[in-house]
Amino acid sequence: MTLIASRTAASPTASGSATPSTAVASTSAPRAGGAAPGDLASDPASDPASDPASASGPASASGRAAAPDPSRAVPRAARPFGQAPYRGTAGMTDLLAWVDDIARLARPDRVHWVSGSEEEHEELLRVLVAEGKLEKLDPVLRPDSYLARSHPGDVARTEARTIIASAREEDAGPTNNWADPQEMRALRDRLLDGAMRGRTLYVVPFSLGAVGGKDSRIGVQITDSAYAVVSIGIMTRVGAPVLREISDGAAWVRTVHSVGAPLEPGQEDTAWPCHEEKHIIHFPETLEVFSYGSGYGGNAILAKKCVALRLASVMGRDEGWLAEHMLLIRLISPQGRRYHVAAAFPSACGKTNLAMLRPTLPGWRVETLGDDIVWMRPGADGRMHAMNPEAGFFGVAPGTGPATNASAIETLWGRTIFTNVARTPEGDVWWEGLTDTPPERLVDWQGRDWTPASGRPAAHPNSRFTVSAAQCPQIAEDWEDPDGVPLDLILFGGRRAAHVPLVVEARDWAHGVFLGATIASERTAAAEGTVGEVRREPFAMLPFCGYHMGDYLAHWLLMGRRMYTDAAPRIYQVNWFRRGEDGRFLWPGFGENIRVLDWIIGRLEGRAGAQDSPLGALPRPEDLDLTGLDLPAEDVRELLAVDPDAWQAEAEGIGAFLETFGDRLPAELGEELASLRSRLSAAEAPVRPDRP
Repeated sequence: MTLIASRTAASPTASGSATPSTAVASTSAPRAGGAAPGDLASDPASDPASDPASASGPASASGRAAAPDPSRAVPRAARPFGQAPYRGTAGMTDLLAWVDDIARLARPDRVHWVSGSEEEHEELLRVLVAEGKLEKLDPVLRPDSYLARSHPGDVARTEARTIIASAREEDAGPTNNWADPQEMRALRDRLLDGAMRGRTLYVVPFSLGAVGGKDSRIGVQITDSAYAVVSIGIMTRVGAPVLREISDGAAWVRTVHSVGAPLEPGQEDTAWPCHEEKHIIHFPETLEVFSYGSGYGGNAILAKKCVALRLASVMGRDEGWLAEHMLLIRLISPQGRRYHVAAAFPSACGKTNLAMLRPTLPGWRVETLGDDIVWMRPGADGRMHAMNPEAGFFGVAPGTGPATNASAIETLWGRTIFTNVARTPEGDVWWEGLTDTPPERLVDWQGRDWTPASGRPAAHPNSRFTVSAAQCPQIAEDWEDPDGVPLDLILFGGRRAAHVPLVVEARDWAHGVFLGATIASERTAAAEGTVGEVRREPFAMLPFCGYHMGDYLAHWLLMGRRMYTDAAPRIYQVNWFRRGEDGRFLWPGFGENIRVLDWIIGRLEGRAGAQDSPLGALPRPEDLDLTGLDLPAEDVRELLAVDPDAWQAEAEGIGAFLETFGDRLPAELGEELASLRSRLSAAEAPVRPDRP
């Protein structure tokens, strides 16, 4: 298949018209997954100088205007960003027909096929700056970096309006919002009707995992947001190589996104177009996603949570693998032994910090493989193998600083898109936790002047950075290996102020699944709802499982039966957030978490002791390497204590939650709950590490 890439780039103004720009060179290095325009052969039958796509008007998949609007006429020299590929094969014909159908309904002024080239990425950023949608940061303090400020009503995941439109309501389960798929398709068509007038429809082919990898998955996102395009270009592999996969017959996921803000002729655009009505609709049987009204994060970067978790969880159920909300690291001991660890935490509960851990114990090292999403599959060797399908980090900024995550700070040296952080007078960024003392003056995330006396956060609590994972100073050399790595450990954790010990060892795979199924965490700013409210978050997947959670738990148990018992990853539960009666955190966290990991590795190697408890095996104080850590002995005992009375109440809450899954709850988990209650009843007094 031969593809056509754009020779020049059009620059839409706020009203949707275009102005000429300089022809793009073909000498720049291509972006990951993309290709420089000069790398692709042009269509000999196409004459760029006479291509009517340079006139604005409702466009087809080819980028040619169907009905030019004289009020939007542009100079003949203006070019669309990216031209359509050849039809060539059945796969491309299917793709082009789909894009044509969406374009006919949404009626954009032009269609842009994203090539994935560096030149194209830079041109899109330039246009976003010219339109006032991005601010370019100081080129010395933060090279090639940009700041976006969202609408105050568009700052987080829209979980209440996230729909799983499965054919049968019972397949969505009680933890998802369900709606009839026919009604949702009708809603989609109604909302898309004319939704992209005055805008460019971008066609973004993307790959989760290395393009062509045996466990990778590909898709195409249609969007009218250039901000979404540049973000997808960081978070996935995009462009021509993915189109070649589609042309060769690979299956692909269809996703459509619109900010829901059409422009009339002459109408001024806003810095952050969005709509007060928001929807994210998933069609699991046909592997489709439709998102409307939001330009923010996973609401707009549909390859992330929508595809890589919600739809991928469905694919994994059907194909025998797992799509998980997890980090992935390589832990290297002082003796040079390598262990691979996957860990599930709800959003904003320390995943990125652990993914980029800098151990405080001498000799330990951590290499980053991924910070948010892991795909896992039992291998022929009887072990679980894991890979990170993403290409970038979309991390929470507040709380990230040199003392908490030095590696993340170094990753953000430049080539980063920041959203909803504050800006310094010098043209750099700032957020709470970046420095101990805030600057005297800032412009806050809403563009207002700010001082330490303002009485409000300078950065939004869910403000974000989007950056290539390749920039991480401790990224593993093989982080993009399509074969992944064999897993040794799985950690589950949440943000719990009471009851939950620092670390618990699961007795076996079924008990480990029970620990993962019963994670509870205090709600954070990453999702809508009351911050601080405790909710059950099984496997940190509550917002991201694309089918019935009871079936999902059964699938985890099934995966255990597909591994050799002595080769399956060991499972542990951790809690860095336990507080004392005075409200302070008992554990220092961050780099000191290596002390917990050291004990866990010691258990794998048979060198670390433990004490049994109704919850599972716990370390005794002497089992933890606390050298150089000024931690009161009473705090250590409290961190490891188990109060049977408090846990009986916790077990009641667990039971009530598991009952919501009805007859689709695996019997093994009911048995695990009964066993927990029995062990708690047998405990005569609180289990403390100084009590045998």
